[in-house]
Amino acid sequence: MHDIDLFGLRDHFQRQDILLAFNGPISRGLIEEIGNALKNYLQAEDTAPAAVSDVFGTYVEMTQNIRHYAARQGYTDTESAATVVVARDREGHYVVVAGNLVETADGRALVDRIDELAGMDAAALKAAFKTQLRAPREEGADSGAGLGLIDIARKSARPLSARLEEAPGDRAFFSLQAVIQQHPKT
Repeated sequence: MHDIDLFGLRDHFQRQDILLAFNGPISRGLIEEIGNALKNYLQAEDTAPAAVSDVFGTYVEMTQNIRHYAARQGYTDTESAATVVVARDREGHYVVVAGNLVETADGRALVDRIDELAGMDAAALKAAFKTQLRAPREEGADSGAGLGLIDIARKSARPLSARLEEAPGDRAFFSLQAVIQQHPKT
């Protein structure tokens, strides 16, 4: 049996203002269940509806991207595990962070794309979204780093940030962070 310091983990979560944390294989049903729990929690906290929508949408987009990537790669349950955290920062913004194992080359390309998006202002992100929306999609083609990622960048109060950390084999652990502003209640 593992000697897990659950009280210490709880204390860490509270000090970091972590609202939700998940680590493990992720299915469509689990994405939905966790998303509903997150939405209910935010609504119970009297979060502005626009912020609830943005946090929920960001969480869903990130986790679905992880699930789809793992399926395309043919990863096992262990390899397809997602790590997801939703927290609040000192300013009261919501921080949504998700990560997973990726092929190193894929991770580098994604970090480059996110760095590109992080350098865009709101007008450039809107234009990129419209361009991507109008771009023809090849049937069965991967739309990686497409509309969903641009949408997350548009919702984020700060530029997106990504990390890539070496893992065994030709893999790396990719993580993406978005900061969603707590909108005033209307």
